[in-house]
Amino acid sequence: MKKVLYILLFVFMYSCGEKLMEKPEDLIPKEKMINILKDFTILNSAKNTSAIVLQDHNIEATEFIFSKYGIDSLQFVTSDKYYASLPNEYEAIYIEIEKRISVQKDQMSEAKRLKDSMELRDKLRESPLKKAKSKKPKNNLP
Repeated sequence: MKKVLYILLFVFMYSCGEKLMEKPEDLIPKEKMINILKDFTILNSAKNTSAIVLQDHNIEATEFIFSKYGIDSLQFVTSDKYYASLPNEYEAIYIEIEKRISVQKDQMSEAKRLKDSMELRDKLRESPLKKAKSKKPKNNLP
């Protein structure tokens, strides 16, 4: 009975470690795949919030990204399936995407904050109230 359990345990452990899919010849490198999936995430969000802007500029997200990275749909699908067959690797990819998007969001928020404060500073410099206060009263004494 113990032998059967050991054999089943061995088979189970071996099957869990087995690759479900062979590595494609034209596999997109992990770093490039992260960038591609990050861009897909951002463009899909833009499509959901600003579809008209994308349409006005004739931007089709999938074609744009494939062209940007010099890949085709088949290469993307086979690479995506390969990485998905490695759950730990795929999870690491998506964790990295979340980190990069978060960093990019923070950078954009900071840039917007700086721009807004510079605009406010410029408005205050040009403020009519400030100009009126800065004029010296004329001394009309005889």
